[in-house]
Amino acid sequence: MPEAGGIYRSIKLAAQLFGRPLESLAAAERRRVTLVAARQQEIETLILETPEAASVMLPAALIDASLMEIRRRYADDDAYHAELERLGLAASSLREAVTRDLVVEAALERAAARSAPVSDTDVEIFWQVNRHRFRQGETRLLRHLLVTINEDLAGSERQAAHARIDAIRARLLREPQRFAEQALKHSECPTAVHGGLLGRVPRGQLYPQLDAVAFALAEGMVSAVIESELGYHLLRCEAIQHERLLRFAEARQTIREHLQGQRQALCQKAWIKALRRRAAGRSPDANRW
Repeated sequence: MPEAGGIYRSIKLAAQLFGRPLESLAAAERRRVTLVAARQQEIETLILETPEAASVMLPAALIDASLMEIRRRYADDDAYHAELERLGLAASSLREAVTRDLVVEAALERAAARSAPVSDTDVEIFWQVNRHRFRQGETRLLRHLLVTINEDLAGSERQAAHARIDAIRARLLREPQRFAEQALKHSECPTAVHGGLLGRVPRGQLYPQLDAVAFALAEGMVSAVIESELGYHLLRCEAIQHERLLRFAEARQTIREHLQGQRQALCQKAWIKALRRRAAGRSPDANRW
């Protein structure tokens, strides 16, 4: 039977690599998980022998939260416990494996903390060299109104719902500035309480039927009736923010975080590489020649 740490590592990798529970993976996906898990185990074993790992103190609440995250990957408690039983993994063993994983993460964070801080000059140089990469795509400030279809509810059948939204649209074509008022009165979308306001929306965020219409509207324009699986929709474009290059002040923090992340990753890799070298030096095979 595989040890608890290996089982947990495989469960976690299944979620990270494929976004699904371990038992749902195809054979090729399972092989991929097994290969990555073996590499991770080697590294984790080296990390757990370090002073950085030995000094880690984990709060119980953090361990509990990690266990709950695993549970949420399953449809219900029965499916969760059935999978643990199938794998031969007791709750206590899983907790130990999760604790080990968190200790490794904490030790890696300590190694990353040794990286040099990013200076203002570093940020400015990166901006000057890469400013063309900092583009903000076009966004639309939109309002939305939804009338749902329910054939089992009187007044919400397809024909009745279509008649209702047609009447609303007729009013809005005469007075488009009343969209917020009409959404508050008639919309069945949660945004109704805010006058149907969706906020600034980039391309690709809405349902495809809505997205195509939204980005064809002129400012102040009310859409035709749009049908989706949710029902009938109306959109109004309040304002258009065209694609533009970000200003340095807008990009500064993103650049700093990017550079700091790079330095921390390099610091972690160098630390792990040094651990491997030391481990190789202690190996009996190291003195064979």
